[in-house]
Amino acid sequence: MAGAVTNRRSASHGKLPRGTEESAFAKWTLILLALAFCLVFLLLPLVNVFAQAFAKGWDIYWRALTHPDSWAAIRLTLIVAAICVPLNVLFGLAAAWAIAKFEFRGKALLITLIDLPFSVSPVVAGLMFIVLFGAQGFFGPWLTEHNLQIVFAVPGIVLATVFVTFPFVARELIPVMQATGSEQEQAALTLGANGWQTFWHVTLPSVKWGLIYGVILCNARAMGEYGAVRVVSANIVGETQTMPLRVESLNDQFQAPAAFAVASLLALLALGTLVLKTIMEWKQARDFAQAQSLQLSAVSGQPGRQD
Repeated sequence: MAGAVTNRRSASHGKLPRGTEESAFAKWTLILLALAFCLVFLLLPLVNVFAQAFAKGWDIYWRALTHPDSWAAIRLTLIVAAICVPLNVLFGLAAAWAIAKFEFRGKALLITLIDLPFSVSPVVAGLMFIVLFGAQGFFGPWLTEHNLQIVFAVPGIVLATVFVTFPFVARELIPVMQATGSEQEQAALTLGANGWQTFWHVTLPSVKWGLIYGVILCNARAMGEYGAVRVVSANIVGETQTMPLRVESLNDQFQAPAAFAVASLLALLALGTLVLKTIMEWKQARDFAQAQSLQLSAVSGQPGRQD
């Protein structure tokens, strides 16, 4: 009893109970180890990419990016991302809506299938499409007969990229929709709103931050995917070569400055994704704090704080 009183007193004074406190030496040792790890394995390689990209001067850097083959790789990467991200948004919204709002047979199987690309190697995913759509694959004779080409062409790159990226939006939306529940949708339907109005004015605003976060991650993975795209594209210069494959090709040709120049664009993409992710998390936390403040003010009868 006395120990419980002591623990409550220490907690009330902002102190942790005995046994959970860490010494200042242990705390700062862990902090320094984490900082050293980030510096050696994250920051230094990133800085080195930009240093190597500009090592030969701005002119070499600009010529490497504006080279026709590099520009073709950049254009193809943007096209693939522009196709894959909207497809993943549609799938993610539909899958998250079904899983969070309904009970049905096969729900566990659907969740497992959504997680499948996380457990399958991208190279294996690429080989799957070769087996299905290659010249000697399952659908190969039919595609050849109708003069259609999937692998070693843009459609194969799109299919492979969609496969490796489609969990991102769904996995961000499912827990958010499950947390919000279905009470608001039921209230909207009771008031006479149809399904589309309920989705557009009730469901979508409540999951907007999760959706934006999922889109950011999906876009970053789509632009940076290498393994699956490498298998299904054949790395044809100027035709099926994306930015990661362009970096590999230039490096194999011992054109290090040009390879680092293209790699710097991918690094900028990663940094931009990190910045957007941080902004989204900050806005989400701010909105949550404002909602809590309004709830407390409604209970206490005092005006809530609004920033």
